[in-house]
Amino acid sequence: MKQAQAFTTVYTKIERITKATCSLRAQGISNEEMALIAGRPAQVVKIEGDLVTLQVFAGTQGIGTAADVMFLGEPPSLRVGTDLFGRFFNAFGQPIDGGPQLEGEMRFIGGPSVNPTRREQPSRLITTGIAGIDLNNSLVSGQKIPFFADPEQPYNEVMATVALRSGADRIVLGGMGLSNDDYLYYRRIFEDAGVLEKITSFINTTDDPPVERLLIPEMVLTAAEYFALDLKQDVLVLLTDMTLYGDALAIVSNRMDQIPSKDSMPGSLYSDLAKIYEKAAQFKDGSITIIAVTTLSGGDITHAIPDNTGYITEGQLFLRRDTQISKTIVDPFRSLSRLKQLVIGKKTREDHHQVMNTGVRLYSDAANARTKQENGFDLTDYDRRTIAYALDYARELLAIDVNISIDEMLDTAWRLFARHFKKEEVSIKRELIDKYWPETE
Repeated sequence: MKQAQAFTTVYTKIERITKATCSLRAQGISNEEMALIAGRPAQVVKIEGDLVTLQVFAGTQGIGTAADVMFLGEPPSLRVGTDLFGRFFNAFGQPIDGGPQLEGEMRFIGGPSVNPTRREQPSRLITTGIAGIDLNNSLVSGQKIPFFADPEQPYNEVMATVALRSGADRIVLGGMGLSNDDYLYYRRIFEDAGVLEKITSFINTTDDPPVERLLIPEMVLTAAEYFALDLKQDVLVLLTDMTLYGDALAIVSNRMDQIPSKDSMPGSLYSDLAKIYEKAAQFKDGSITIIAVTTLSGGDITHAIPDNTGYITEGQLFLRRDTQISKTIVDPFRSLSRLKQLVIGKKTREDHHQVMNTGVRLYSDAANARTKQENGFDLTDYDRRTIAYALDYARELLAIDVNISIDEMLDTAWRLFARHFKKEEVSIKRELIDKYWPETE
């Protein structure tokens, strides 16, 4: 080894190199500490006695056993302050938008979840502007919920819409494995809508090393905690795509010769995901709500990533292509917000609960009618009306391009009921029918 400068030791003897890691003997090193190996960012991932293993984010190609290794003495960090507003950063918190370097207080990323005594019962409505969510699966501040979607679904457009329409004070976007087109799409749509100042983004593209994706959620949540706890704001965190995050975990695990678990994922997958999702919380002033995309391979909900995610989160939102209307919808049958009862009818209109249940029930009746039709059975007049209703319901309320207020959603549902059914067929309380049933349709 050789001395570089005061209080800094540079090591020059690497004992083992894999595709993603380097191992060497070193003293006084802490877990998750950052380092530079031949000038490349790396992080300590394993310590056995004095044998330290580091994960090299950009890969180890071209690194020799005599390469310089300099430990930085601290884990990854982010400088927080109001100059985070409206900015785009990479996985290390460095600007990628041409703006100045961050100033402000340094916060280490990856810390523990907030003390449970500071958490409050979720109670504040978080709107997304998407009818398939706000009407049937209302979200609550402090909730954690994933979008499950096939890779070909337009989930980036959905996340951008949520960012534009959300009533949250602050949006923090974490993009993992985005194509350059998707990254530029987010930048363009935020700038064109004039909401860029409200949004902070941390981006890993397909041109960046996949392992860097592991830092994105930690950077995002460090910024979110600053906004929620220091500035007392309601923060909406958007993460996409958690499947690519899981793949990055698998890359590191496999290259460190760890025994894989289900679907080649590391055995720590559950705790790795929970560490992220459990940062969602409502406080006396401020909150962190997390919506994350998890893409499905061939619609396989049993894969380790969505399977573990379902145990951690409070529901799920499913995107699917509705061939009847040729649009992507939020599937009312497979979607569920387990906390919606905390705000429906309390933070929304009195008729919300019954309208929501009736709308989905009639949509289910239409699905049964289509099954009868496909099997050659005769349809009743009611069957035919439910099928017509389902088309309108999907087109006017479930489609992801329907962006209206909750009161408009409820009024639209009432119009659809009146268009296709008699009052006695909807099974809604008489006093609500008398108050909200349209005069004409």
